[in-house]
Amino acid sequence: MNVTINSIHFDATEKLEQFINKKVEKLSKHNEEINAIEVTLKVVKPETAMNKEASIKLNAPQQGDLFASKVADTFEEAVDMCVDALKRQLEKSKKDK
Repeated sequence: MNVTINSIHFDATEKLEQFINKKVEKLSKHNEEINAIEVTLKVVKPETAMNKEASIKLNAPQQGDLFASKVADTFEEAVDMCVDALKRQLEKSKKDK
């Protein structure tokens, strides 16, 4: 599984990248055929509290592309919420088949 992390207009710390990799690796438990995961991080409206946006696009051959995007106080929290949303999408698409 190929994980790509894009941080827009800032440099993500190694600690943040390790956190993201650890979280998205868990998605493979729900579907072992996941080819690629693309994580995009960006800061929106810096003057507000809820200004960290994480978007995760996941590619699995049997299910196509799945996508989740969340905004939170921290990137870790936003990534957590995205991973939870993708888990639900993977479970739902598994039931549909």
